[in-house]
Amino acid sequence: MRAMVLRKTSPIETNPLVLEDMPVPQPIGREVLLEISACGVCRTELDEIEGRLPTKLPVIPGHQIVGRVKELGPAAIKYHRGDRLGIAWIYSACGACRFCMRGLENLCEGFMGTGCDADGGYAEYVLVHEDFAHPIPDVFEDCEAAPLLCAGAVGYRALKLTGMRDGATIGLFGFGSSAHIQFQLIRYLFPSSKIFVFTRRKGDAPSELAMKMGADWVGATGETPPEKLDCAIDTTPTGSPVREALRNLQKGGRLVMNLIRKETPITDLDYASHLWGEREVKSVANITRADVQEFLTVAAKIPIRPEVNRFRLEDANEALLKLKHGQYRGSGVLAIKR
Repeated sequence: MRAMVLRKTSPIETNPLVLEDMPVPQPIGREVLLEISACGVCRTELDEIEGRLPTKLPVIPGHQIVGRVKELGPAAIKYHRGDRLGIAWIYSACGACRFCMRGLENLCEGFMGTGCDADGGYAEYVLVHEDFAHPIPDVFEDCEAAPLLCAGAVGYRALKLTGMRDGATIGLFGFGSSAHIQFQLIRYLFPSSKIFVFTRRKGDAPSELAMKMGADWVGATGETPPEKLDCAIDTTPTGSPVREALRNLQKGGRLVMNLIRKETPITDLDYASHLWGEREVKSVANITRADVQEFLTVAAKIPIRPEVNRFRLEDANEALLKLKHGQYRGSGVLAIKR
């Protein structure tokens, strides 16, 4: 099979992913082998490739995977050949620790990330335990479904953690793959709410998309919006939006950080102006299977329509470089099956 393989961490500008011909893995036990049709491109892959997030090496990145069952392990019983399934960031969890027993498998010490701790979807085939695969609703095409498995599902978890209520004003700091999906979710779940969007600069591709989608206000990070925010979600790779979100939060408001790593430090927080008044900061750590299943159900009802930018498998380095510099709107997806 063809696969884009990372053997050494380095800046994405050096084209560190190399196209290789590798053996097709064979399923054992309750594993299923998927023939991959699409895999989303996520900023977490940049964190892995550039060394901010520890990963096994060599590794095949990619954790927003859509494919069809090609082969079944001898003990696999849930699915059949030809079934269309998705694989998200959660590749496995122990199932027995105190976190897993409380429905918090995202915090499991044995948590394994797809495309990080186990080979992922920048390839033509991938293995996964059948309990960690998710049926894809028929309403979505393969390339539409891929971003829903992380950008959408983790965004759904972040939105739940804000404590958002209808009629509230929410700020979205960054408007990439996850936020433009969150936007559609907020409009559906909280129709009387206002959505303010903050991007790197006025007139950039994300701000144009936010205006096209009907945001109530769009500005650059550092600007002051027309009113205070009841809650906010930060999906950006830099530290400064954290300070700006807290500065613009209403008393009692909560900022949820929907990312795994920051590329630059969070600095210059002042207790009186940023945190006092019972303002909160909360992180999203990984994802549970329940998040994925719940979100896919809601997403199909809306239905959510990601704005998709398609790339070939062999162009994964280019797709990630464009993601790093904000050179496309919406979600990047590798269209793998030719």
